[in-house]
Amino acid sequence: MKIEKQLADLGLTPLEESVIKLITADAWFELVRELIPAGQPAAENPLDPDLPSGREEGIAKVVAAKLEAMGLSVQLAAKQEGRPNVIGRLQGTTSEKTLIVNDHLDTYPAGDPTKWTMTGGNPYNPTINGDRLYSRGTSDTRGNLACTLVAVKAIRDAGIKLKGDLMCVYTVDEEKHGTNGAIYVLEELGIKGDFEITAEPSGWTEPTGRWGISVAVAHCGNCLVELQTSGVKSHIWRPDSGVNAISNMVRLIAALEKLEFTHTAPGIYGSNKPAACLVRVKGGLPGEMQFTADSCNAVCAVVGIVPGMTAESVLGDIEALISRLKTEDANFNATARLFPNSLFVPATEELTPEDEPVKAVVAGYQKILGETPVFYRKNAYCDTIRFSQHGIPSITFGPGEDGWPPVNEYIHTAKILAASQIYALAIMDLLGVEA
Repeated sequence: MKIEKQLADLGLTPLEESVIKLITADAWFELVRELIPAGQPAAENPLDPDLPSGREEGIAKVVAAKLEAMGLSVQLAAKQEGRPNVIGRLQGTTSEKTLIVNDHLDTYPAGDPTKWTMTGGNPYNPTINGDRLYSRGTSDTRGNLACTLVAVKAIRDAGIKLKGDLMCVYTVDEEKHGTNGAIYVLEELGIKGDFEITAEPSGWTEPTGRWGISVAVAHCGNCLVELQTSGVKSHIWRPDSGVNAISNMVRLIAALEKLEFTHTAPGIYGSNKPAACLVRVKGGLPGEMQFTADSCNAVCAVVGIVPGMTAESVLGDIEALISRLKTEDANFNATARLFPNSLFVPATEELTPEDEPVKAVVAGYQKILGETPVFYRKNAYCDTIRFSQHGIPSITFGPGEDGWPPVNEYIHTAKILAASQIYALAIMDLLGVEA
């Protein structure tokens, strides 16, 4: 759908129209093709606490240069060498309010490049196929980040003077829950704001082709739990003479996947109720194929955590399950603890449609797309959680697909223009503009 055909029907003010007509798909495509491969694969940042983190310096420098070219003052702030957060500030005429627009610079690992069939075996080769742009970082989240930059540039190019302050805070370390990123800029640098919008994926597409971009008015929490079962080693010819720790882990996993965690129902659940998702299992030793294992380790992610749940309540539920299994079988023995060096991420409370910045995004959405967006609780971690925890009303809204494919990640190109337009309208609405 061409912008030129939309403008007459959108009911925009002259100032809004002057901005919207500067937002083009071509500008987004040019920018995102530069952002996606920047600094890769160094910016891959695995969630695993026991693996090395990524380095986002390459992408950070590119984004910082884009902000500086728009006239924002820019600070590169790093808690860890090679991992600078980008903090851009555009001071308003009154500075009465501050809006933070956030996205992250790291990506999750691309894995085996040969499985990236849509990008010719190169995960960082942006490739169009139909109405999708493929490559790592399209949806999560450099495609969304590009939309925010396009929106800010349009405001600047239109000569709009914002009353309030705009901060573009692009963080590192989001894939590992923000220790060197959002937590650092909030707690050690003291970044503050009145509202916050994170441009993480919240888009959806139905099989019919109908699509939209939801507004995450709340977020689920999560944590990693390390499990260990122990037993008595025996020769494989006499398994009855020992206790197989792997067999005990199988029992524990089966029970965990059915466990109903103690919680109070929120107004909105995430994609699933609180649940355990197993991500790693290790048992048995090289050179001991003749023997059963006397120890087995596993890691599970507890996802869909809702307000009121804590690390203590999650571990308490798992320990109660272990006690029940031991009661049923005296040979069963297991322990559980939070995975070392991992963070417990609590859930956030829900904002209402009357709260800002929800209200401003909805108003822009209605102007551009002619309907009200869907509100939901996002299952995944993103830095919205950290801003919310620091008392800043925060939401997630972005055109990327809320699905995170392990390979052949993509973004629906139809959504990017609307999202960029909505960001621009929301920024002007929240901060106000000089006549």
